[in-house]
Amino acid sequence: MKNKAALLLLASPLLHAGTPASPPVETAKEEPWITPLIDIRARYEFGDTDGLDPSHAFTIRERLGFRTKAIAGFSALVEGEFTQAVVDDYTSGDAGADPVTPGNTVISDPESNELNQAYLQYAQFETTVRLGRQRIIHDNAAFIGNVGWRQNEQTFDALSVTSTWLDGLTFNYAYANRVNRIFGSDAIGTNQDVTGEIHLLNLSYTGIKGVTLGAYGYFMDFDAPDGWDNDTFGVSAKGTLGGILLYGEFAWQNEAGAANDDDALYAHVTATKTFGKQSVTLGVEHLGAGFQTPLATVHAFNGFADVLMGQRINGTLPGLTDVYLAHTTPIFWGVKWTNILHAYGDNEVSTALGWEYNSLLAKKFNDNFSAIIEVAHFESESVLPTTTRASLGVTFTF
Repeated sequence: MKNKAALLLLASPLLHAGTPASPPVETAKEEPWITPLIDIRARYEFGDTDGLDPSHAFTIRERLGFRTKAIAGFSALVEGEFTQAVVDDYTSGDAGADPVTPGNTVISDPESNELNQAYLQYAQFETTVRLGRQRIIHDNAAFIGNVGWRQNEQTFDALSVTSTWLDGLTFNYAYANRVNRIFGSDAIGTNQDVTGEIHLLNLSYTGIKGVTLGAYGYFMDFDAPDGWDNDTFGVSAKGTLGGILLYGEFAWQNEAGAANDDDALYAHVTATKTFGKQSVTLGVEHLGAGFQTPLATVHAFNGFADVLMGQRINGTLPGLTDVYLAHTTPIFWGVKWTNILHAYGDNEVSTALGWEYNSLLAKKFNDNFSAIIEVAHFESESVLPTTTRASLGVTFTF
């Protein structure tokens, strides 16, 4: 027995020699108390509008701030925004915002130093509540957006609620009493920040497989300008049929037009077909006479030349029908190339308002660094001016 026990003791280490060691238990990284926020964008932009001198702008914008760790669901975010014009051979579009070069084409990137965002957040039970200055974007930003193309973005002083508590339904509501516009705190007249009673309700439902349904009601009562007041109700749907991604949106607006005494309709339909890594989109967007979108990201619609931007914001268009064809393809080194052709008509599509060509090259180098080139040319035989714009921008985000 003693010999057997000795043999077992000697064999024990050999029996366990091939058994893998238990992996070390990895401890999850604890979120830091303070997370820095850094977003820096440098951009050169050229603009040339008939009847005005060409403009050259080289601007640098820094967004710097921090986000706190959540404690019992509560957290906070503070962010400043600072824009400098290194080359200021342009006019910002507002008499109170630098630079002002009379007779030059407008490039709406004034020098500014502002509090961009500052809010307290509570997130629990699949619901997020924010109070303070914040970014709000609904759907494709055709009505409510942050005007992210410009260096000084649009933000809202608001109380907002977002909830996904019900399966498939995303509920958004915000009450805002101030809109901090892109022209900065030095702007005067109709370009300055606006105040009022603004209620924004937006719903999205994905409970039907392959389909996204949307509905919204936006109620805007501004202290000034009075002409921006409106109530807008809309619905949308997106889904794939026969390998084609279809999107449709319809809206009705009362108090439309500069005198707030019209009703106007809005419609937007697109069809997108993907071929491997390429895609083609055919779209039609229609705004009835007087339809206005004062809080939209207007640069994303009706061409990058921004010829129709002011009229779309103010509701002074005699109707607009934008028929466009877009093609996106990768070319080399991970660069995506998009070309878009627009044809513009009036409310009844009986009068041609012009055409526009856009070209865009975009490259994402990594999670922190990206670059974009944008070119636009608009021509018209109507009262709208021929306009050419081009820009090159690089963005670093941390």
